[in-house]
Amino acid sequence: MKATELRNMTAEELKGKLKDLKEELFNLRFQHAINQLDNPHRIEDVKKDIARVMTVLHEKNA
Repeated sequence: MKATELRNMTAEELKGKLKDLKEELFNLRFQHAINQLDNPHRIEDVKKDIARVMTVLHEKNA
C-alpha cells in the first residue's frame, strides 16, 4: 500500500482500514505463535502499513 493511495481516502475510510490492519496483525501474530505462519515477513509489512495509515490520519487531523 502506498501513501498516495491513503491520502486519497477519507478519514472514515482510513479508520476502517486501520481497524482491518490491526485485526490482520493480531491473526498473523496468533498464527506465528502456533507455528502456522507461512510468510513471517508479512508481519513487518502489516506493521508498516499501520504506521502509514496512522501518519496520514495525523496529517488530516492537523
